[in-house]
Parts: sequence; structure tokens; C-alpha cells
Amino acid sequence: MAKTKPLVIVTRKLPDVIETRMMELFDVRLNLDDKPFDHAALCTAAQEADVLVPTVTDRVDGAVFAAASDDLRLVANYGTGVDHIDLKAALDRGITVTNTPDVLTEDTADMTMALILAVPRRLTEGERVLREGHWPGWSPTWMLGRRVAGKRLGIVGMGRIGQAVARRARAFDMSIHYHNRRRVHPDIEAELEATYHESLDQMLARMDIISINCPHTPATYHLLSARRLKLLQPHAYIVNTARGEVIDEVALTRMLRNRDIAGAGLDVFEHEPAVNPKLLALDNVVLMPHMGSATVEGRIGMGESVLVNVKSFVDGHTPPNRVLPEDLGF
Repeated sequence: MAKTKPLVIVTRKLPDVIETRMMELFDVRLNLDDKPFDHAALCTAAQEADVLVPTVTDRVDGAVFAAASDDLRLVANYGTGVDHIDLKAALDRGITVTNTPDVLTEDTADMTMALILAVPRRLTEGERVLREGHWPGWSPTWMLGRRVAGKRLGIVGMGRIGQAVARRARAFDMSIHYHNRRRVHPDIEAELEATYHESLDQMLARMDIISINCPHTPATYHLLSARRLKLLQPHAYIVNTARGEVIDEVALTRMLRNRDIAGAGLDVFEHEPAVNPKLLALDNVVLMPHMGSATVEGRIGMGESVLVNVKSFVDGHTPPNRVLPEDLGF
């Protein structure tokens, strides 16, 4: 890069401490009003920036990379998931893409475990009844949920987050099962007392609770299709803190409405920020607005990871969190 300081364009408002450090290190154009970039604004940024720092709200597609100038050499994503970035188009243009893994693991696993507890115990349903003034008083048979101890938890995607979820679930005396593209190391299986299922279909049919912890890729789009959702037992619950596109949301909503499965906890949605109105009307679903990584520590950690990636690249080194198309999977 010819400039003394590269121009870094950031598409959303980041924590103050991260923005301040960016200003010290680079020539930075910040988004102080936090208004999401539309597609035209992304194309303009790609034409002007040396480094683009997008988030999950930005669709950095082939058209954006086609519009990019030769000065754009790095897309340093603020977040772990990169399904909103066309990695092949970036590679074809010789543009490096990075993400921020690891720092979100514990926060996302905490949210997953919270939903695993909240859905069977009907926590948000009970809270709504109380706030709306409809609580009739304690009764031995009212608002009964299900305990999680002793239940079989099926984890779809046994990466960092899936393993962190398993560790939490073991503390609640749950039985751990998983399906993954590759079987994890025997030492990890032993630590988690985890049972591997080569067949996702077989695992889905035998579990009490399903946790989705795999990335969204072309291979995982609607991985839980209408056909696969029908394999779930009527008493089963499903929790998703990964990406909404992994589940056929229309089929899931229909099954929840018909009580073909017991309930769901969703932190992500197929067409977010839009949420299916039929989901909103159901009382057997806990809905969260994509809050899995929403902790002060997590968001600062994401920013620090972006800083390391950008600084490493600017200094002529391979950034530690480079992402290539072949890295995608679960």
C-alpha cells in the first residue's frame, strides 16, 4: 500500500475503545450514526477503501468486489460468520478476507444454554403471563415444563461453540450427542462423554433437544429441511444461535403451530431483521433479536481481533484469521 496510513472504512458503529485505537493506527472513516450501508454505499466504500470492515448486516457480494478498486486488499469482517461475503469473488480479485473467531465462543454458548433452559421451562411464557396480570396464583398443575437433566442433547456442528455448549450441558447432567462434518478428536469425545452420529437423520430422530451450532454455507442452507424436521419427536425442542438459513423457517413455524414439536428457542432468523409474524404469535417459542454475541466483552474482543488482522496485513504479514472458501463447513 502506497499510503503512509491505509484508509479503513468501517460500516457500523463499533465500541468507542476500538474506534479510538483504529484512529490512532489508520486513516479511518467511521459510521458514527450507525446507519447500515445499502448496496450502493458498500460499492462506493469498496472503490475508496484500502481496508473494508463490514459486519453481518452488509451483503458484500460479487458486485461489491467487481466495483472495488485495486487499492482494496483486505476485508476484515467484524464477526465470525462470513456467509454475507462472497469469498470466491474476493479470492478471484486477490482480496484477503478475515473474521473474528474464538472471541464469541463463550458468549454464544451462554446464549445457547440459556435458550436450552428457557424453552422447556417456559420462562418467557411465564414472564409474559405475570406482566400481563394473568397469573392465577400457584397451582400444582399450572405452567408445567420439562427438566433438562437426563435429556439427550443433539449438537449440529461440533466446533468451538458446539464444544462449549456441550461443556455447559454436561454440567446440567445432559447426555451429549453430535453430528459434524468430521468426527472430533477422541480426547474431546471422552471429555464431553459425547456420542458421534455419522447420520444427521438418525440423530435428529433420537434427541430431546437439538442445538444448531454450524455455520451457514451453501452446504448447510436448510440443512434442517422440512423432511428432516419431521424426524424430530413430538416432545423435542430445537435451539438455533447459528444462522437462520440453516433451518427451513416456514416448515419449522408450521410444525410449532401444529405442535408437531414441543418448542423452539431462536436467536437468528432466515430473513432477519424480518421475523415471520406467525412465529411471533406462538407461545411455545422463545425469540431473541440476534443477541448471542451481545456482551461488552465480546464486542470489544471482536474489535481487537479486527485490529490485529488489519495491523498484521498492513505490516506485510498473513493475518491470523484469514478465511478461504475451503474453510467453510461444519
